[in-house]
Order: sequence, then C-alpha cells, then structure tokens
Amino acid sequence: MEFVRNVATLAWKDLRVEFRNREILYTMAFFAVMVLLIFSFAFVREDGTVGDVVPGMVWVAVAFAGTLGLSRAFDRERESETMRGLLLAPASRTAIFLGKALSIAVFMLLVEMVIVPLVVLLFGAPLFDHPVILVLTLILATLGFAVVGSVFAAMLLRVRSRDVLLPVVLYPILVPLLIAGTKATASILPGGPAGVADLESAYFWLRFLLVYDAIFLVVALWTFESLVIE
Repeated sequence: MEFVRNVATLAWKDLRVEFRNREILYTMAFFAVMVLLIFSFAFVREDGTVGDVVPGMVWVAVAFAGTLGLSRAFDRERESETMRGLLLAPASRTAIFLGKALSIAVFMLLVEMVIVPLVVLLFGAPLFDHPVILVLTLILATLGFAVVGSVFAAMLLRVRSRDVLLPVVLYPILVPLLIAGTKATASILPGGPAGVADLESAYFWLRFLLVYDAIFLVVALWTFESLVIE
C-alpha cells in the first residue's frame, strides 16, 4: 500500500502543477488540433474524406502531441532541480518512474479527448460505433507510449540536445505501438467488401498492445534506476 501511495502522490504532484498553469495540456492540445486542421484541408474533399487515412491522422497527432508533453514534463524537473529531490526522497525509483509515467498518460488521455471528437467532426469518421474497443485502444497505446517515453526522456534529461534526440531514439521503439494503434482504430471503421468493421482484427491488435505494454513495462522498471543514476 505504501508503494501505491507513493506512485499516486508523485502522479498527483505532476497533475496539480499542470492544472495550475495548464502549460503542457494547452501546448499538446494546440499542436494536435493544428495537425488535424492541416490534414483536414489536405484530405477532405467535396465527396467526403479518404477513410483509410483517418486512423493515421489520429495517431500522428497523438504521437507528436505526446512527444511534446514528454519533453516538457521532464524539462520541469531539470529546470527546478526537482529530479534530484525526487531521487533523494524516501520512495523507490520504481514508484518515481510509475508516477511520472502515469501523469504523462493522463495528460495524453485528456488531449485525446479533444483529438478523437475533432476527428469525428472534421472527417465524419464513425469512431464511436465501437466505443469500448476505441477506449481500450487509446488507453493501452497511451500507457505504452508513456512508459517507453518516460524512460527515454529521463535518460536524456541532462543532454543538451535532448529535444532533437528524444524523437530520434523514441520513435523507432514506438513504431510497433503506433502501427498497432492505427490498425486497431482502422479495424473499427466500416471497410472491406461487406462495409463493416473487422472486430476480430481489432481484438488481435488489442492483444498485441497488451503484450507490448507488458514487455516494455518490465524493461523500463529494470533499466530506469540505472539510467537516472547515470
């Protein structure tokens, strides 16, 4: 129970700081909306939009917004020297990592609550036809993004060119996750000869995301302490 309390306290600390100024949320949401608006002008035509590109638009916006949030969340710890204080606190490094990852996941989920309805509005995509699968896809992919991203953001915390290096080292690891998120989202849209959603494929990609999250959570917990010490 003490471990869970430490994780919740650290996550709540980040959330309280953010809800005071909303800097990260506003930046992430603004960037994601701008990406979707540009896509809307590029793909929406008089006869509608190209349905196959809608899932890709969602996850491009999520990936870029999430990267901005990761970078800024750890910049706060560096600028205020609070990461050193967290490492000296009477809490395990695992709790520190999970608290940071959980807060970043919450930030991303809040932004996704803006992205998904906006995609439905701009592109007329029936994403809400299968809300349970959509929500599970967003949650699993967001948790995986937050876990992997927190490891690399912490690793690059003291690197001068971290804003440039973070996407370079992060995206190759996230490619399977983004592909799975895109495929799962595409599977709930009407398609194929019958014009119906492919729920079997959606369940497959959900299982893939679950396995991905489990593997990288174990790896992250194993490597986080040594990375932040270095």
